Amino acid sequence: MKAMPSRPALLLTAVLSLLAATAACGDGGREASRTSAAETSPRPASGDHLVITTDNGLRLRPADGHRVTVDDHVHTAWSHHDRTLTLDLSCAGPCPRMPYVKIPDGMSVTAGARNAGIDAVGIAAALDLSTVNGDVTVTRAGDDTATLRLTTRNGSVRASGLAAGRLHASTVNGDVTLACTTAPSGISATTANGSVDVTLPHDAPAYGVTAGTRNGRTSVDVPTHDARTGPTMKLTTVNGDVDAHQE
Repeated sequence: MKAMPSRPALLLTAVLSLLAATAACGDGGREASRTSAAETSPRPASGDHLVITTDNGLRLRPADGHRVTVDDHVHTAWSHHDRTLTLDLSCAGPCPRMPYVKIPDGMSVTAGARNAGIDAVGIAAALDLSTVNGDVTVTRAGDDTATLRLTTRNGSVRASGLAAGRLHASTVNGDVTLACTTAPSGISATTANGSVDVTLPHDAPAYGVTAGTRNGRTSVDVPTHDARTGPTMKLTTVNGDVDAHQE
C-alpha cells in the first residue's frame, strides 16, 4: 500500500508554490511599471520645440544630455504633436515655486507662467517666455538667428548676454533692461510704467531708431540711420527714461 503524504508536508508544498507564483507576478508588475514610466517620459531629439505651461514660476537650465529633465518635486503631463512637445507642470501639494526644467542643446522653448517669474540661463536657442505676475530674467541665451520674446505684465524684464536675430521685450509695470552680445536686426522694448535700457556691442551697425517717453528723458547713443531698410529699434515708455548705448 502506497504511503500518503502527511498533512504538514502538503501544507508546506502549497505555501512554497504560492510564494513562487507571487514572486513571478511581482517581477512582472515591476517590469510593467518601468515600461509605463518610460512611455510617459518622451525622449526629444535636438531641434524639437518644447512648450511649457505652469501656474507657478520656472527655471530653465541646459541639460547634460539629449533629454528634457524636470524637477522631481512637481507632477508632469506630456503630449506630443509632430516635432512639438508640450509639458504641463502641476502640484498636488506643496511644491517649489520655481521648479527647474533642463533643456537639451538646440531645443527652442515657449514657456508660460502665471504667478511667479521665469529665470533662464544658458539656453542657446529661440525663446518665447511670458508670465503675468513676476520678472523675466535671462542670462547668456539665444543665438545669432534666434527670435527672443520676453514678456510680463507686472514685473521687469532683465536680460544680459543675449544673442538674437530679433529681440522683443515688454511689460506694463516694470523696467526693461537688455544687453546684447550681437546686434539683432530688430529690437523692440516697451513698458508703460518703468524705464527702458538697451546695450549693444561696440561694433553694432547703424539702426533706424524710434525712442520716446511721456514723463522722463530719452538718450540714444548708438549709430543711427534714416533709411527705410536695415536694423531697427523701437524703445518706448510712458513713465520712465529711455536709454540706448553701446558697450
